[in-house]
Amino acid sequence: MSAGRSVLVVGRSGQLAEALLPALRAAGFEAVAMGRPDLDLRDGDSVQAAVRRTRPALVVNAAAWTAVDRAEDEPWPAEALNAGGPAILADASRAWGAAMVQVSTDYVFDGRKGAPYTERDNPAPRSIYGASKLAGEYAVRQANPRSVVLRTSWLCSATGHNFLRTVLRLASEREELRVVADQLGAPTFADDLAVAIATMAPSLIAAEAGSTRFGVFHLAGAPHTSWHGFAEAILRGAAARGHRAPKLTAITTAEYPTPATRPADSRLDCTRIADVHGIAAPDWRVALDRALDTLVGPTLAPQPARQSKEGISA
Repeated sequence: MSAGRSVLVVGRSGQLAEALLPALRAAGFEAVAMGRPDLDLRDGDSVQAAVRRTRPALVVNAAAWTAVDRAEDEPWPAEALNAGGPAILADASRAWGAAMVQVSTDYVFDGRKGAPYTERDNPAPRSIYGASKLAGEYAVRQANPRSVVLRTSWLCSATGHNFLRTVLRLASEREELRVVADQLGAPTFADDLAVAIATMAPSLIAAEAGSTRFGVFHLAGAPHTSWHGFAEAILRGAAARGHRAPKLTAITTAEYPTPATRPADSRLDCTRIADVHGIAAPDWRVALDRALDTLVGPTLAPQPARQSKEGISA
């Protein structure tokens, strides 16, 4: 791989990793994705060998343990992959002289602020998953001064396991969907996030430690919505493509208890990434249309009105 244009993506099979490869290559980078067994974040020797082999100018960690509820009963995988693994990767990338992007989550916040969170707000995770991701943030920033922590929310795409694909599946099976309406945030599509990372990549590779190009940034879709609002948009878009549309009922978080506590309001303020990197929060409704075109098909053309003999639409 060419020095200065090589990017190592960690997390080969995830929805963000799958979106990163084409985005980075379209931007002129030589990108390779690696995951287990070739790169095991739990094994320092494996990580160091992968970094030496790929000789990256930039490392993007798109790997994570994302089983939020399961982590409450089984914290060790989350702690190993979300905290320990990023620490190892950041140390290896610093030793090689590579910049690093660590993808993180809105779940590092407790959701009690009542307004969008900025990068200056103090994290206070309410779940094992959120705490493990926050530990990974601290570890990366300490180990590699040329690093970006990129917090996002409600990641989804046309591939992988995510809310969009779950809603479409359940819509084909059930007469009614009950979706939480009192949790606020924003969907972020993997291809939009990947393009943002590819946009940042040249300046991160060129910047020295201490540059404002590094640090913590927020990037999520716009506008803000609720899970119910997102489901409503999915079903409306799917129906326009001929997909079955069940009844959608709004419920409260209390009516849908989960082992892990979710933040009630995890809206992210994306002003800083716009100011520093020139990246605006992407409109998730546009990305949703792209994903539905892939998953369901194109929007059906409206049928022309039938005309009676008197020329009146029937």
